[in-house]
Amino acid sequence: MRRFADPFAALHGHLFAWVPVFLGLGIGLYFSLMAEPDTRVYLVAAGAALIFAGLWRLGPLPFRPAAVGLLLVAAGLLIAGGRAHLVASPVLGFRYYGPVEGRVLLIDRSSSDQLRLTLDRVVLERMDPGRTPARVRITVGGTQPHIRFEPGQVVMLTAFLSPPEGPVEPGGFDFQRMAWFLRLGAVGFSRSPVMALQPPEPGQVGLYFARLRQSISDGVRARFPSDAGGFVTAVLTNDTSGLSREALDSLRASNLAHILSISGLHMSLLAAFVFAALRHGIALVPVMALRVSSKKIAACAALLAAGFYYGLSGGAVATQRSFVMIAVMLVAILVDRRAITLRSVAIAGIIVLVLQPESLLQPGFQMSFAATVALVAAFAAVRELPQERWRLPGWLRPVAALALASVVAGAATAPYGAAAFNKLSGYGLLANMAVEPVMAVLVMPGAVIAAVLALVGLSDPALWVMVQGARWILAVSDWIAGLDGAVVGVVAPPVWVLPVLTLGGLWLILIPFRARWAGMVPVAAALVLWAAAERPGLLITENAALVGLMTPEGRALSRGTGEKFTAQNWLENDGDLAGQRQAAARPGLAAAGAGLSVPFGPVEVLVLSGSVADGDLAGSCKPGRLLILAEARAANPPRDLACRVIDRRELALRGALAVRLSGADITIVGAREWSGKRLWTVSPGPNAGYDRDGAAPAITETAAAGEPSVPSAAD
Repeated sequence: MRRFADPFAALHGHLFAWVPVFLGLGIGLYFSLMAEPDTRVYLVAAGAALIFAGLWRLGPLPFRPAAVGLLLVAAGLLIAGGRAHLVASPVLGFRYYGPVEGRVLLIDRSSSDQLRLTLDRVVLERMDPGRTPARVRITVGGTQPHIRFEPGQVVMLTAFLSPPEGPVEPGGFDFQRMAWFLRLGAVGFSRSPVMALQPPEPGQVGLYFARLRQSISDGVRARFPSDAGGFVTAVLTNDTSGLSREALDSLRASNLAHILSISGLHMSLLAAFVFAALRHGIALVPVMALRVSSKKIAACAALLAAGFYYGLSGGAVATQRSFVMIAVMLVAILVDRRAITLRSVAIAGIIVLVLQPESLLQPGFQMSFAATVALVAAFAAVRELPQERWRLPGWLRPVAALALASVVAGAATAPYGAAAFNKLSGYGLLANMAVEPVMAVLVMPGAVIAAVLALVGLSDPALWVMVQGARWILAVSDWIAGLDGAVVGVVAPPVWVLPVLTLGGLWLILIPFRARWAGMVPVAAALVLWAAAERPGLLITENAALVGLMTPEGRALSRGTGEKFTAQNWLENDGDLAGQRQAAARPGLAAAGAGLSVPFGPVEVLVLSGSVADGDLAGSCKPGRLLILAEARAANPPRDLACRVIDRRELALRGALAVRLSGADITIVGAREWSGKRLWTVSPGPNAGYDRDGAAPAITETAAAGEPSVPSAAD
């Protein structure tokens, strides 16, 4: 028994950092289930949690850490399930066209740079309030010069609405799940003028920061109508709508897009500037310096500044994690404890996971915590090095610290960024080292000074300084993005790669003795599994409008326009940097009458886009052929068909299809089958594809641009 207890005794003082890890395992278990847990599952989980809690308090000492771990796994499952039911709200079950009334909750821009409104207090014509979505997101086409949008105002417009879309392929990004936790019950678009029914109500505290954010964005863009002004707006308010598509692409290609998202870098620089400025300011006044604790007063001011910045940013996950981290660190200063430790990171992780367990699946959470854990561990290791052997000249220390931080954070976040965005930047380290000093010296101090001077209407000089820093950053991103090999495509990893890689990395960092090197085994296994990943040979959209066949030149697409979001996702998941038109020009697909013939190993896949009569169906269905119909079959189709037929009804039930070849056999998996039967999966009913009156919706493709009128998940 004592020999069994020795490893846990050696871990004493290091186990707290594992609390969010096991909590995350329970949350991940909930989201990995193929069916929504029923009451019995939750009762079993709650009972198991009570048993493990008893073992933790009363059981033998060697078993207590294991009991705590299992308790946290059960608690994570319960927290995630509770959160999913807590945010439950109606989801539109059909396509709707008609008037939409609601209160403006958020104003931003879609991926196609069109105005986008998120509305709550929604009213739909002839719709029972109990079935009306709590929130809808509508992309507004054209210009709206007659109205100035403000958070809190009540508006009305005519819009097309539809339920949130599922994944564009099995295992792909699940917009339905994200929309569920955002309480978005419908998304859509409008080309009609928007009417303002009521101005914002006075005293709406919950919308104060939204209005302030909009006011700052409008003011900065009016003074500095350029990408540099848009960059400053993004840093101040998390609003990237002022940046052009070219600037955003350059920032992403140079691995500098993280600078736009208000996260750890911004929050720590802001808090550090406020803390240092106030502490040194108090030290310059001897009367005060001798009578008050300048460090604690500065910590309180920095905490207030960070809290205000958090509210202004809109409270994204990365910002929330950063604020919690900064708050824990500053509170540690107030109670005379060491501030920057893995314990403070663990506390931040616990708080974020308890409040928003769904954030575990988001790249922002994964990259943010990966960078923070790696940086804290790396600098703790540097502090333990013999000073006499590794002592650097004073002028070189900031440069070495910046280089170390860039290397460590870049290496820690690279797998998660590559998995989420299917790209790696070849010169990301160089770009970050060139711009981070400018962020620290010009941009973030300028933001604090601008906020102070705004109280007396003199913020322009500080904003001008920020704009100069922004111009340098944008110039660096353009230069890096233009270099050969600036962006490398990365294939999407299999589902278990990131969890295994994460656990291996955490084992390497959190285990304090030689056994830590065992963590290299899962890390290496995950990377090998990723490198050997194979993409589906054939992909078909839910409406059979787009087909993608893997060829030696890359995935060949059936069309060069339309279904833009799906095509982009397929190519990105392949690690393919080609555009849709380029992919459509690849050989491999052939026209066959009114359809498309796809050679797929020993099987011929025939995709027919129009309606097919029963006689034509029998003639098209030959042995060894898979027939995909874009339209539903007749009520009584022929039963003695010689091939496998999948029509529009089955596609609607199964979702986008991934077809794989194994020898002479093919395997077909639908996106809805992969997602399982969860709270957020919306199964099409008998009226799917029809509006509230049962009439066919007027949703077609725009002839001019060839793009689908129905907005994608990106919009």
